[in-house]
Amino acid sequence: MRLPSLAPIEARVLGTLMEKARTVPDSYPLTLNAVVAGCNQKTSRDPLMNVGDAQAQEALDSLKALTLVFESSGGRVARWEHNFQRAVGVPEQSAVLLGLLMLRGPQTAGELRINSERWYRFADISSVEAFLEELRDRPEEKGGPLVVLLPRAPGMREQRWAHLLCGPVAVEQASAAAAHDMPRDALESRVAALENEVAALRSALQDVREQLGLSQPGQAA
Repeated sequence: MRLPSLAPIEARVLGTLMEKARTVPDSYPLTLNAVVAGCNQKTSRDPLMNVGDAQAQEALDSLKALTLVFESSGGRVARWEHNFQRAVGVPEQSAVLLGLLMLRGPQTAGELRINSERWYRFADISSVEAFLEELRDRPEEKGGPLVVLLPRAPGMREQRWAHLLCGPVAVEQASAAAAHDMPRDALESRVAALENEVAALRSALQDVREQLGLSQPGQAA
C-alpha cells in the first residue's frame, strides 16, 4: 500500500498508538485523552508538541480514512488502536523502527536498538540495520521506500535514519537538527579531548626547544 504523506501530527498520533500498544497493553486501546497525553509527552519525543483534543481527533479521523487506525466498538468512551502493520504490509520489527522514527526523529541504528528495548528486543545492531535496509529498498509495487539514510551530520560519527511517512526529508534541516541535538556531555568531552591534545603538543614542542637550546618565543636569544 502506498500511503499519502502524513501530516506531522498524524505521524505523532500514529506513533503514539503504536508505542502504547507495546509498552502499556493494559491501557490499550487508547481514549482521546490518552492519545493527547501520549502525543505531548516531554520524554521520548522529538520534536516536542502541544497537540490539542481537536487536533488529535482530526488526525485520528484522517488516519481512520486511511485504515491506519480504527475505533474500537463498545464502551461509553471511544477508544482507538492502530492498524499499521496490516495496512502498510510490514513485519513487526519494521513497524517498531518506523514507530520510533515517527516519535523520536532521525536516529542511528544503535540509538534505535537502545530505544526499542520496551517495544521489541533486537538481537544486535546488524539486525536493526537489516530491517532498515529492507525498508529503504522496498520496491515500488509494495509502496516504495519508507526510510532514508541521511548523510553524516557535522560532529556525528554515524549516519542517522529517517522515515518517509511525512514525505521527503529536508536533509539540510535534519543535519542541522542532529548537530544541535548532540548531547552536551559529548560536546564537552570533544572539547576536553582537543584541549588535551593541544597541551600534549605544547609539551612536546617545549621538549624539542629545550633539546635544541632554543629560547621561548618572545624571549631574547
